[in-house]
Amino acid sequence: MNSNSSSMLATAGIYALLVLIWAATPLAIVWSVAEVHPMWVLIIRYFGASLIALLLLKLMRDPLPFDAASLKSYLAGSLNLIGAQLFIYLAAGYLTSGLMALLFGFSPLIAGLIGHMVLKTQKLIGLQWLGMAIAVGGLSFVFADSADSRVNPIGIALMLISIVSYISSIFWVKRIDAPLSPMSQAAGSLIISALGSLILIPFIWRHFPAQLPGLHAVIGFLFTMIMSSIVAMLCYFWLIRRLAASAVALSNVMTPVIALALGAALNHEQVSPRAFIGIAAVMLGILMYFWTDWRRQYFAKFSR
Repeated sequence: MNSNSSSMLATAGIYALLVLIWAATPLAIVWSVAEVHPMWVLIIRYFGASLIALLLLKLMRDPLPFDAASLKSYLAGSLNLIGAQLFIYLAAGYLTSGLMALLFGFSPLIAGLIGHMVLKTQKLIGLQWLGMAIAVGGLSFVFADSADSRVNPIGIALMLISIVSYISSIFWVKRIDAPLSPMSQAAGSLIISALGSLILIPFIWRHFPAQLPGLHAVIGFLFTMIMSSIVAMLCYFWLIRRLAASAVALSNVMTPVIALALGAALNHEQVSPRAFIGIAAVMLGILMYFWTDWRRQYFAKFSR
């Protein structure tokens, strides 16, 4: 096997790992908050992940700069963690893990809207607008046909706030453009998030865990602390440097489907047969949204 084949296999393996982690994370969050207050789970997760990140920095001999640009970048990155993740944990009390993943699949579409309407950095074409409309229509069908599922407007609102925070963090980090390695960026953002989460303690002190939670909760907590906070981040930045952004964005189509399957198989989450029509429409809409980028990338590759 030559080096090119080995590199392709490594890339495919890392891509599959990233998709699986992202697909399993909503279920892990639902499990982790089943017996412990969501904010305590979040605080412990960030302090644990910060310690792991600092250890990895030392092993990788990466610096952790504290100049003005780096500090701003850490703060911008923490908006994804203490901002977006906070609302995801709150939403876990209102939605199934599959529906949380389905909603988060809309993040690239909302990013496109923000880039088009607010930042004026992206121009959307007709096919992308149509894809958005089909995806929103499919999502509406899922919610309208999920009377037996845990579908709550509060959960939907919390997820939308989370998505906006996540997208804002990406735009802000890119705008600052600090010369940081992925591990340094992640460690700095985790530390800022851990310190920021201390503000929550006076409001949740009475909910301090009095006993060790069950096996599912512990598995969910460890998964989010190690796999979601550290491993997924390293996989993501590794892939971004080697694949086109449109190829990485394909994960937004695969992740919700796998998350729905995991929720049904491991957490007995029910989705009505008719709701799968809406889910298929959501996936079709996201595919249509990305189709132009994928086609452009395809022709660019074969016209060289």
